[in-house]
Amino acid sequence: MPDAVRERPTARSRAKDDRRTALLAAAARLFALRGFDGVSIEDLGAAAGVSGPAVYRHFASKQAVLAALLVEASARLHEGGLAVVADADGDQDALRSLVRFHVDFALGRPDVIRVQDRDLESLADDERRTVRALQRAYVELWVGVLARLTPDADPARLRVRAHATFGLLNSTPHSAAGVPAAAVRPLLE
Repeated sequence: MPDAVRERPTARSRAKDDRRTALLAAAARLFALRGFDGVSIEDLGAAAGVSGPAVYRHFASKQAVLAALLVEASARLHEGGLAVVADADGDQDALRSLVRFHVDFALGRPDVIRVQDRDLESLADDERRTVRALQRAYVELWVGVLARLTPDADPARLRVRAHATFGLLNSTPHSAAGVPAAAVRPLLE
């Protein structure tokens, strides 16, 4: 069978992907609101429009839901950051584009940031190490751009700059609650 035929998504596989996406979105909302320990599998299922046991068709456990949520978010940040830098017209543009990219994340995924803040330690050791490795790679991407813009700067100080930027941007779900994103975006950028 040709690869193109095998790779074409079926209605069933699309529905399964959509349900998984809905479960992750529901998990982000509920974990952000109540914390990982305050949410049951039944709560997750109900929030996504399925029974609690149906969650197990997509995830082995509630722990696996949390892992998917945080690992996938960290991977998207790293991969997206790589794409932003690759598409930039020079390092100044790369830095501006990284800021816009991270502002988009902070404004678009506030629940994930809240879950990361509160529940990272609820991950199993392997998943927590994966999240941290992806986050370090994302930081180093920023540090690389900053180093090219300020070649004489100490890399440790550049990491502090990157972390300070993330601290500011990732505080948005807490500091800008109730303020329209259109008003917050230019302030952050």
